[in-house]
Amino acid sequence: MNGKLRKSALGVLGLTAVLSLLAVSGCDKQAAPTTATPVQMRDQPLVIKHQLGTTTINDVPQRVAALDMNEADFLDQLNVPIAGMPKDFIPHFLKKYQNNHDDIADLGGIVQPNMERIHTLKPDLILMTPIQKDHYQELSEIAPTLYYEINFNNSEHGHLDTIKNHLLTLGKIFNREELASTKVAQLDAEVNKVRAVTKGRPEKALVVLYNNGSFSNYGVDSRYGFIFSDLGVKPASNDTSTTLHGQPISSEFIKRADPDILYIIDRTSVMEHQPVITEAQVTNPLLRATKAWKNKRVVFVDADAWYTTGASPTSMRLLMQDVIKGYQ
Repeated sequence: MNGKLRKSALGVLGLTAVLSLLAVSGCDKQAAPTTATPVQMRDQPLVIKHQLGTTTINDVPQRVAALDMNEADFLDQLNVPIAGMPKDFIPHFLKKYQNNHDDIADLGGIVQPNMERIHTLKPDLILMTPIQKDHYQELSEIAPTLYYEINFNNSEHGHLDTIKNHLLTLGKIFNREELASTKVAQLDAEVNKVRAVTKGRPEKALVVLYNNGSFSNYGVDSRYGFIFSDLGVKPASNDTSTTLHGQPISSEFIKRADPDILYIIDRTSVMEHQPVITEAQVTNPLLRATKAWKNKRVVFVDADAWYTTGASPTSMRLLMQDVIKGYQ
């Protein structure tokens, strides 16, 4: 081959290589990692039993799909990269993940994850909660799927222990045992701080959900039951409800209960992506007649921490800070 032909052939090969690279880079960026990460082998498989089955993890996962914001927070706290997550309701303390489209795939909705996108992501571990419970079988056919056994209807018993145990489990999975233990110790310290505030205090409190002008009550055996059982807050009402959105109540109910402290969770702010309501927006003569209102002990809590999550390290820290505000 003469010099001109050789240069021409090399030029064609070079152009072909460039076009091939461009074609690859133009594909869906969420489909595969940009660089290969060495797989960390385990000495033996990690077998985890849970309510929906058994999950076997052979290697340290590199591409993790977190289908719930609680799970996303656990990974964030353990410095574990997230390959994909739903992006419809990301709490403010995880906002750094919102617009990262290059490295973190949008997997649809928390309640209704996009199964096609999860397939495309090719995760080696999927983390889910009861909110995605109906999809467990399909998800486990894509990749090992770990079910977080948190009770979103009734947290009166074992809520804090479940959070701590999940931290330790994830620590084992990702070789972050020491960091997970540190996070557990920090959570215990926060709990003790709240208990020191509530211990011996006579004040009674209501935890209510505000939703487009209506209220629901959360009692001792509800989604927020652990506030009474584990944090030492005294309930202003003995009404019971184990539903996700509480027991519907009226302003008259709140007036009769006459709480010393009133914690208000603004669900509307979460669902409509708007600021939490203020006292002026929700007040009425019945509410203003309560001891809580008169003594300025109405706490409009961090709705992302209480409602969007409520079962992760960061959300618990923020939630407990809100609880303490009621006693100040």
